[in-house]
Amino acid sequence: MKKNNYIKPNKEILKSRLTKLQYTVTQENSTEKPFENEYWNFSKDGLYVDICSGEPLFTSKDKFDSDCGWPSFSKPAEAENIKENLDTSHGLVRTEIRSKYGDSHLGHVFNDGPKDLGGLRYCINSASLRFIPKDKLKKEGYEDYLYLFD
Repeated sequence: MKKNNYIKPNKEILKSRLTKLQYTVTQENSTEKPFENEYWNFSKDGLYVDICSGEPLFTSKDKFDSDCGWPSFSKPAEAENIKENLDTSHGLVRTEIRSKYGDSHLGHVFNDGPKDLGGLRYCINSASLRFIPKDKLKKEGYEDYLYLFD
């Protein structure tokens, strides 16, 4: 679905559609608790999209268990849908990951991922994601990503 018509809804719509946690994570750069979030140990086949804009971000094929308590991915499904920003909050120097069109705070990327998968670990908040199962990709308009699961 390599189209660029993903749009971030306005603040009022986001507040009505998202849970408080989803809103604070995506819009206020918060972080959910490790090991107490929806996708940290989730293993079904499918596509993870921005919960605000719907833009494709990651696939289950690139997900791995990093034992950090959040979903971890070795690479994005669509690199152009990911923005990187310097994050010096909390006295740390990190690379923040945001969605391009939704401008949602997703999490951070680190250089401690599995070497055989490229060495990166995209550590992502479950609250910033919506999971679309492989068998619902066509129905949801993401049929262009079905080939990733063959």
